[in-house]
Amino acid sequence: MAHAPSSRRLWFVAHSWLGLPIWGFLFFVCLTGSIATISQEIMWLVDPATRANPPSADARPLGYDEVMARIAEQRPGARLHEMTQPVKPEFALIVEAATPDGETRTFFVNPYDGTIQGEQGWFDFRAFIRALHGWLLTPFDGGYAIGWYAVSALSIPLMGSLVTGIVVHKKFWRLYLRPRLRLSKGRRVFWGDLHRLVAVWSIPFIAIMSTTALWFLIEAILYANAVTVAPVRPPLVIAREAAPNVARSEAPPEPSIDAAIAAIRAKHPDFAPGYIEAPESAYGHVTVYGRGAYPLIFEEAKVNPYSNEVAQSRMVSDRTALELVTESMRPLHVGDFAGLWLKLVYFLFGVLLTGLVFSGMMIWAKRTAGATRALVRDIRVAGPFPEPAE
Repeated sequence: MAHAPSSRRLWFVAHSWLGLPIWGFLFFVCLTGSIATISQEIMWLVDPATRANPPSADARPLGYDEVMARIAEQRPGARLHEMTQPVKPEFALIVEAATPDGETRTFFVNPYDGTIQGEQGWFDFRAFIRALHGWLLTPFDGGYAIGWYAVSALSIPLMGSLVTGIVVHKKFWRLYLRPRLRLSKGRRVFWGDLHRLVAVWSIPFIAIMSTTALWFLIEAILYANAVTVAPVRPPLVIAREAAPNVARSEAPPEPSIDAAIAAIRAKHPDFAPGYIEAPESAYGHVTVYGRGAYPLIFEEAKVNPYSNEVAQSRMVSDRTALELVTESMRPLHVGDFAGLWLKLVYFLFGVLLTGLVFSGMMIWAKRTAGATRALVRDIRVAGPFPEPAE
């Protein structure tokens, strides 16, 4: 015998359907995030220009100055703006340089012979998938993009799901010892087992993703309210009398990147350069970012291009405890600080998390569809909703 449905039951079904878009959005973010983790590796597979193939088995990488000399031979008059040394040696150098016609070009350069293997567009696949995942391709208009807030806000339900899941399944650790995935008990049992199994094995990864994404949300809110965590230093410039006199029609002399890095390593032997910025003017410094003993944080040093003296540095030891935590968030989120193996681990758990969200969607959708069918059937049999009791 069918019972007359209550209005509360209708609201519950409506609430369940309205929750599905959140699941769908989280699924999209997890999927694009998994792809973004290995986006550089995908480019390496499909574009030979991004690869650093040695011409011989005993070949050694060229010095940075020699690389720039080889680029100048192929692109006369090109001047260095930025150079990126990938974490993995299989990847080509990425060099951004200004050409005499006033344009800025980005080259993939073989580090072994200085050959320009190709040019990179300003918005390639890697940039696209990361922007799609991180801020939904929405524009940054004087602050963080609205998509940034939308994506990072997912950290709240993700962290909430982690905490409530651990509380509900107090003996979750048993699945580490006796994993269970029943294939012959129907779809509902299968999706439930898969959901719990993936969730348990993904607990550390979910904790990292939700914590770091929550920081991204807090960071955007702090920025919008003009609050900074790190101290803001005044710009460092070379005194006018210390810079060489050159005619306006002439460019200042090219700095020696090798000498700048040698000066930094003389003071900080563990410094490993990863990103280099050339001076923007005759009064600017060579700025080198790299990793030291603590790989999660980029250290920074500024070198006078004329005297090759380290004018300023900011190492791990110069950070406060709060800065160490906050500056570790991005590397922890993307996993790009320890080579290919860590990228693959992140990708694997990203796929597992995507599957976890998908299995949750299936469980949610099946229950909601069943509740909806039951509600429609009862309405047809028992008629309209009864008035609530006074």
